[in-house]
Amino acid sequence: MKPITNDKIADMINVTDIKQYIYCPRIIYYTYVMPVEKKLSFKMEYGKEQHMELDRLEKRRKFVSYGFAEGKRIFHLTVASERLNLLGVIDMVIEAYNGHMKFYYPVEFKNTSGRIQLNHKYQLTAYAMLLEQWSDKPVGNGFIYIIPSKDIYSVAITQNMRDYVKRVIGAIYNIIKSESYPETRSMRCCHDCEYKNYCADLG
Repeated sequence: MKPITNDKIADMINVTDIKQYIYCPRIIYYTYVMPVEKKLSFKMEYGKEQHMELDRLEKRRKFVSYGFAEGKRIFHLTVASERLNLLGVIDMVIEAYNGHMKFYYPVEFKNTSGRIQLNHKYQLTAYAMLLEQWSDKPVGNGFIYIIPSKDIYSVAITQNMRDYVKRVIGAIYNIIKSESYPETRSMRCCHDCEYKNYCADLG
């Protein structure tokens, strides 16, 4: 793949912005339009420690957990696309063979409980789209690893999901360029949001 210049990379948004936008569009405003100080919560700090420990343990996990007889792991792979104007770092990529064909699968580690959230699925979709350009191979599915329960979920990457990611990327750039203040996604998201103190209309 043709190298992307540093100037181009500097203008790109991050895949995590897609996850944040779906959680609440105002996070994009507070990240790019009116940057504010964000204090890491205990959950976020603990999640970082869990990721580091999982990296160590994952190296000993058998690939059968993901449905493969064997494969190779690539940790913290940086991927970027000039076409999508998007970059990110994938927690882990599995390189595996189906017959004589080599394929790649993104894996996201999530320190969460309960069911997988939509923003997690679309974050994984965005990584799959970037991984396709990096590898020049189709990516039909990926995996979400839930850290507390050690459950692994296979997620099919559909065309509708890819189209939605592209629309979200456009919406994010629209907020940044227009400097518009978006509505909250849902008041239910505000309780655990590290930006809630900046939203005056929430009381």
